[in-house]
Amino acid sequence: MRTLRVALAQIDTTVGDLPGNTVKIIEWIGRARDLQADVVAFPELAVTGYPPEDLLLRRSFVADNLRALDEIVAATKGITAVVGFVDMNDDIYNAAAIIHDGRLAHRYHKQFLPNYGVFDEERYFQRGTSSPVFVIAGIDVGVNVCEDIWYTDGPTREQGHAGAEVIININASPYHRGKGAFREALVATRATDNGLVVAYVNAVGGQDELVFDGHSVVVDERGEVIARGAQFREDLVVCDVDIEGVMQTRLHDPRHRKERLAAHAAGRNAKIVVSTAPLPPEKSALAPTLAQPLDGVGEVWEALSLGLGDYIRKTGFATVLIGLSGGVDSSLVATLAVDALGPSHVVGVSMPSRFSSQGSIDDARALADRLGIRLLTIPIEGAFAASLDMLTEAFADTEFGVAEENLQARIRGNVLMSLSNKFGWLVLTTGNKSEMATGYSTLYGDMAGGFAVIKDVPKTLVYDLARYRNALAGADIIPQSVIDKPPSAELRPDQLDSDTLPPYEVLDPILKAYVEDDRSVDEIVAMGFEAPLVQRVVRMVDRNEYKRRQAPPGIKITPRAFGRDRRLPIANRYRPR
Repeated sequence: MRTLRVALAQIDTTVGDLPGNTVKIIEWIGRARDLQADVVAFPELAVTGYPPEDLLLRRSFVADNLRALDEIVAATKGITAVVGFVDMNDDIYNAAAIIHDGRLAHRYHKQFLPNYGVFDEERYFQRGTSSPVFVIAGIDVGVNVCEDIWYTDGPTREQGHAGAEVIININASPYHRGKGAFREALVATRATDNGLVVAYVNAVGGQDELVFDGHSVVVDERGEVIARGAQFREDLVVCDVDIEGVMQTRLHDPRHRKERLAAHAAGRNAKIVVSTAPLPPEKSALAPTLAQPLDGVGEVWEALSLGLGDYIRKTGFATVLIGLSGGVDSSLVATLAVDALGPSHVVGVSMPSRFSSQGSIDDARALADRLGIRLLTIPIEGAFAASLDMLTEAFADTEFGVAEENLQARIRGNVLMSLSNKFGWLVLTTGNKSEMATGYSTLYGDMAGGFAVIKDVPKTLVYDLARYRNALAGADIIPQSVIDKPPSAELRPDQLDSDTLPPYEVLDPILKAYVEDDRSVDEIVAMGFEAPLVQRVVRMVDRNEYKRRQAPPGIKITPRAFGRDRRLPIANRYRPR
């Protein structure tokens, strides 16, 4: 029986940390070698971290990444490794190094460069043009990179026609809710369409707005998952691939024989011998890694926790600061921060005003006690009264309104930023996607901070996440009173969010249709919503683009997030119908 022991090293790298990434790659090569793997694959651009963005425009950065690759090559004694890096000759390429036993055997260049959504690869890279097949431990293996496998007639098919029995596809595929299951189905389709095994390794970790969820998989020629990595944590996925099953499947499915013959005659796919026999030839038995996927809300929780924790660690902060209003948004952010960083690295601040209810003040204290975090209480009444007094003449003959409401939010923002400056704590903002979409937030007030943890989380999902975390704990970490009470900014007497916004269970589907799906007003109305309501929501979204441009970065968990994912002009007179 011919088998290939494949290891997928889904590791968390840091953009620009070439020494740290190199040490980690070498360490995980050693782990795979200890498990007698024939080949170990690392994520796309593992050497540099993904996405390196305009660091790629610095020749010194690319040259340093090549020197790091030399160190990795020297560490591959007794094993084959596939490692993502930036190649450079006439241009730069998103590349995979195929390394064996201390020798760089070949460099594969990514052919399909994504240039949509959060991706800008055509800004930086030249596309590759060849799809070689590599003989690894005597098995014909195709290697390609991320987007290459998304195309039906891409490198995977070419390599399969040229005799590849296994495809190793290395990735840095960002997360959004439900994407892991979609990817798994895609990989299974490529495997069955081409009658081969696909080993798909994905990066894991947070990088600015993006989260990479791991969820690496090995899928056999019948489309069945034979190994799966954990989500949202580093993992070494190891399994033995039965190559005889590939041959048997191809014998029973002659559909592609003519295409394979034509591909062979064209000579487009070189065969490169890397190693002709397994190292070592005899292996002890090994049970494959087979992690179970999380459910939908649990998946989002882990994405937010990982994205927050990595952002703090990778930017060099130790402690975060959160304004605790007693509302569900700030309670959720504080709970996420404790999960990601630990209670000793989280500080809450209660900043009551004349409009703060005693219930909200008590809820903030109860949350802090249950989380075990430090809570500072800094009333803003004195600053608010002094500010109103200062503005008496300018505001003469006007009614109390939005300006006075937002003044309170800006005083709170000032308090938080002052504490940040004094103690080096990073301020986490607490606005959700529903608020960011409609502009129901205060510029230089509750939007002031360094990282917007839930800026891509709709309000209805905020409540789902709060309930999920309480159920996970088997206790009300977030007080039930926080979840039950009607949401309010508490900036004027008896204020409720519903005074300004439609109920969130009505608002959020409209926002999804307009913001994420680019539906027109007429199309949204046809979904069953009242036309005046849809028009009002759309106007709110469009006129608040300027606010969103000034918001801090936050974690992407939906298919289309504000920021680098959804880009619209601020000065814009188009009005959708």
